[in-house]
Amino acid sequence: MKEIHKIKNIGWLRAAVLGANDGIVSTASLVIGVAAAHATHEGVLVAAIAGLVSGSMSMATGEYVSVSSQSDTESAALNEERTELANDADAERRELAAIYVRRGLDLTLARQVADKLMSRDALGAHARDELGISEITTARPLQAALASALSFATGAALPLAVVALYAGPQLVAAVAVAALVALSVLGALAALTGGAKLLPGVVRVTFWSALAMAVTYGIGAIFGTVGA
Repeated sequence: MKEIHKIKNIGWLRAAVLGANDGIVSTASLVIGVAAAHATHEGVLVAAIAGLVSGSMSMATGEYVSVSSQSDTESAALNEERTELANDADAERRELAAIYVRRGLDLTLARQVADKLMSRDALGAHARDELGISEITTARPLQAALASALSFATGAALPLAVVALYAGPQLVAAVAVAALVALSVLGALAALTGGAKLLPGVVRVTFWSALAMAVTYGIGAIFGTVGA
């Protein structure tokens, strides 16, 4: 039976969790800060919409550039390895065998393993065992950018919805509570999907998010008082 390992989820999980978490925290903090500065409800709503749009584009751009850089580095390393294999396959075979020896195989077996793997896919064997590049870790810029943008927009939609549906005097509290509840659920889902412990993930995301919102509220309140 084929085993299913949760580490295979790490690529899309990282981008999705980061995007959704950032969408909730940044947009909720923005809304809370603007509301604390005594802005009108319409002004708070516009700020929430602007936060969703600009944040989504920023996340997509940043993730694309970052992962593209990783992809370029991987491609350059693979091209270099391809050239080395073409110029001196025997040296590369010895190098691969030496890697297996360091991992615990005796020299004879290490050479046999290196010969067998290189006869099937020399570049793949060196990419995996020498460079540390595998199917799980391969950079996918467009996938990461799209996941980040969509997940940020999904997260930012929550505080935006609260602002759109509620215009009462407790708007700051309503946004903060909704955001922290959603972040707790998000932290729990991320932990479960990744196979990590539940409580540390929930505590980590809620604590730092609450701190971010509190700081933004304080700044908004200060500027609101100064401008009054």
